[in-house]
Amino acid sequence: MNLSRLFAIAAVCLLAVATDGAASAQDWKPAQGPLMTRWAKDVSPENVHAEYPRPQLVREQWQNLNGLWEYALADGEAAAPPAKYDGQILVPFPIESALSGVMKRVGPGQRLWYRRNFVAPKHAADGKVLLHFGAVDWQSVAYVNGKEVGRHQGGYDPFTFNITAALDANKEQQELIVAVIDPTDANWQPRGKQVGRPHGIWYTPTSGIWQTVWLEPVAKSHVERLQIVPNIDDESVEITVNVAGDAKDVQLTVLDGDKSVKLSMGAAGKKQTVKLENPKLWSPDSPFLYGLKVEVLHDGQIVDTVDSYFGMRKISLGKDDRGITRVMLNNEFVFQYGPLDQGFWPDGLYTAPSDAALKYDLEVTKQLGFNMIRKHVKVEPARWYHHCDQLGILVWQDMPSGDRYIGSNDPDIERSAESAKNFEHEWSEIIRDFGNSPAIVIWVPFNEGWGQFDTARITELTRQLDPSRLVNSTSGWADRKVGDVHDIHVYPGPGAPEVEEKRAIVLGEFGGLGLPLEGHTWQGKDNWGYRSFESKAALNAAYEQLIVKLRPLIYQGLSAAVYTQTTDVEVEVNGFMTYDREVLKFDKDRVAALHRKLYLPPPKVEVVLATSQKEAADWRYTLEKPADGWNKPDFDDAGWKTGPAGFGEASTPGSVVRTNWKTNDIWLRRTVKLEQHSFEGLHLLMHHDEDTEVYFNGVLAAKTTGWTTDYSLIAIDPQAIAALKPGENVIAVHTLQKTGGQYIDLGLVRIVEQK
Repeated sequence: MNLSRLFAIAAVCLLAVATDGAASAQDWKPAQGPLMTRWAKDVSPENVHAEYPRPQLVREQWQNLNGLWEYALADGEAAAPPAKYDGQILVPFPIESALSGVMKRVGPGQRLWYRRNFVAPKHAADGKVLLHFGAVDWQSVAYVNGKEVGRHQGGYDPFTFNITAALDANKEQQELIVAVIDPTDANWQPRGKQVGRPHGIWYTPTSGIWQTVWLEPVAKSHVERLQIVPNIDDESVEITVNVAGDAKDVQLTVLDGDKSVKLSMGAAGKKQTVKLENPKLWSPDSPFLYGLKVEVLHDGQIVDTVDSYFGMRKISLGKDDRGITRVMLNNEFVFQYGPLDQGFWPDGLYTAPSDAALKYDLEVTKQLGFNMIRKHVKVEPARWYHHCDQLGILVWQDMPSGDRYIGSNDPDIERSAESAKNFEHEWSEIIRDFGNSPAIVIWVPFNEGWGQFDTARITELTRQLDPSRLVNSTSGWADRKVGDVHDIHVYPGPGAPEVEEKRAIVLGEFGGLGLPLEGHTWQGKDNWGYRSFESKAALNAAYEQLIVKLRPLIYQGLSAAVYTQTTDVEVEVNGFMTYDREVLKFDKDRVAALHRKLYLPPPKVEVVLATSQKEAADWRYTLEKPADGWNKPDFDDAGWKTGPAGFGEASTPGSVVRTNWKTNDIWLRRTVKLEQHSFEGLHLLMHHDEDTEVYFNGVLAAKTTGWTTDYSLIAIDPQAIAALKPGENVIAVHTLQKTGGQYIDLGLVRIVEQK
C-alpha cells in the first residue's frame, strides 16, 4: 500500500452509534471559554477528530468512539457508577475545556465518570475486539456491560484493553463506562504544566479522556507493536514485529511510493535487518518516508495486515572540522533551531480543536524557517508526530514533569517508591510508543529540576530503551554532567555553556519576548512575557537582535537553540502567535530570512578584550555617584577603588562574582589597548543585572535595560566605534540595580563573517 492510500484510510471507519438520539447532538454546543479558535465553529458531535489516530500502525477496519458521552462528577470514594449522570460531554475534549461542552474542574477528591453505548464491530469467531485510548489523565478503569476490562495509570501514554469476553452477543447496544481520578498537582503524578490554581507559567488542568477513543477488530494472531530502527551507515533498517497469538511468521514489504523496493520474511518477535540500496535519507530539507506493509502469516495464510512507514535518518554526536563536539544529523552538523511548543489550546486545552488545527501550528513553524521543535513537558497524539514526520521537523521530546521541584544547585529529590516506579513506567511506554517517529531525535527526561531524581540512572535507562537517539538528561539549570548535551536556559539571552569534550552544548530555552494583543488574550489585563513590548515593530526589532547575537554562538560551539515559544498560553504572551492562532506577531518573511542565516556557516568570533569569566581583570570602580564627566577619557578616577570583575551578588544566575557589590549603583572605568583592525565587527560581550550604560571615550556605545542570566552579545553604536583609536581607550560603565540579583561584567569580541 502506498503512503497516500495509507493515510487516506483515515477517512475509512465504521461509524459509531451515538449514546442518545439525533436531537441531543443537534442541541449540543460548546461552553463559552475566555478565548476560542477559528476551528471551534467546525466542531460538532458528528465531526470530532475523525481521522485514523495511529498512523504508524494502520488497519482498514476501526470504529471511532469520539462524540457525545454522558458524564458525571461524583465522590472519589464511590467505586460504583452513578445512578444518574450530570449531562453530556464531547469526547475527546477534557472536561475543563470549552469544547467539551462542560468546562468544569475535577477536584482531587472527585471521580469523573463517562458512559456511552456502542455497536460491537464484526469480528472472526476466534478474533478479538480491542478498545484503544489515545490518552486519559490520569487513573482510569473501563467497564463493558458492567464487567471490568482493564485499568491504566498515566496521563500521556496510549493503552489498549481486550474487551472481547465482555461483549454480549444477545445485545445490539453494548455499554461502555470509564471512571477517572485525576488529582493533578495535589499528587506526585506526571502532569507537565497543569495546576489546580493556574498562574504565570502554570495552566488550566486537563482531566479524563483527552485523545481519541476507538475500537478495532483483529484476528487472534495480530501485530501488537512495531520497532523500527534505521541504520544509514549500513544502508539498512531493523524491524521487529511483536505479534499476539500463535502465528510465527511475518512478511515485510518496503515501498517507495507505489513501488516495492524490498521484501523480507522473518520470525515474529525477531529483528529483521532489511538492506536498502542507496537509501533516500530523511531530513528537514527532504523528509522522505518509506512505506512499510506488515503481514502476519499463520500456516502460510495472511491473518493480519498493517501499514506503516519509516524514515532513514541518524542522530548522533560527532566532531566538526574544528574538533568541537556537535549534534550531527545524518553524520553532518546541522544547527537545530525551533520553538518551545507547549501544545495548549484556549478552547480544547490539551486537545486541539481538530486535526487541521493540530497541523496548522506545525505548518506555521515550518514556514517561519524553524527546523526543530522542543515539545515541552507534554506528549502529543500520534498524529502530531506523523505531521512532523511528513513536514520534516525535528522533535526534542520532554517527559511531562511531576512530583516536587528542586533548585539548580539542590540535590535530586527522593521520590517515593510509588512515584519513581510510575515515572519510569510511563517514560518507558512513551519511548516505546513514539520511538518509530523519525522526527524525534532527542529524549528529555527532566526539565529544570522539576521532579528530577536519579538523573544518571534515568539517563542510562533512557539510553537503554532507545540507543538510536540522544539523551538530554536535564534541560536547563540542574545539570548533572551526564547525557549527550549540556543544556542551559537564558532569558532573554541568547547564551551558551562552555564547550565540552564529550557533550554537545545547546540552549534549551531563551527569548520569551512578549506582546499582548487586545482581543486575542486569555484575560484582559495582567498578561506577561519575559520581556514586554508595546508594538509589533519593537517586538520584531528585538527578536532580530536576538538572532544576530545567536549566530556567533554557533561558531563558538552551540549545536541548537530553542526560542520561547510557538504561541501565547493563557496569561503568557510571548508566543510567535496569539493563543487563538489568529495573529502572527512577527513578519513571516523577515523572520524566515533571519532563520535561514542560522543554517549558513556561522561568523567567526575573535576575543578582543576578555571578560572575567575565566580570568579576572581589574577595573576602577565607585559606589558613590561621581562628578559629571566620569565617562570621559581624561576624568580623574584616582579616588576610585580598584577591584577584579565581575561585580555583584553571588546568587545572580550566570555570574562569576569576584568583587561584592550590593548597592543600587556602580560606576566602572578601565583603560584598554586596541588595534585598528579590531574595530570592524566589534561587539560587547556582557552580562548585566540590571540597566547598564557603556561608553567608549565618552561616547555612548550601548544602553540596556533589564537583566540577563548569562553573557550575551550587544551591538555597539557606530558613533562609539568611530570614537575608538589605535592604542589606549577608556571604557566607562554605569549599572543600576533595581530588584533581585545584581551583576556586571563585560568584554569585547569581533564578529567576522565567513566567506
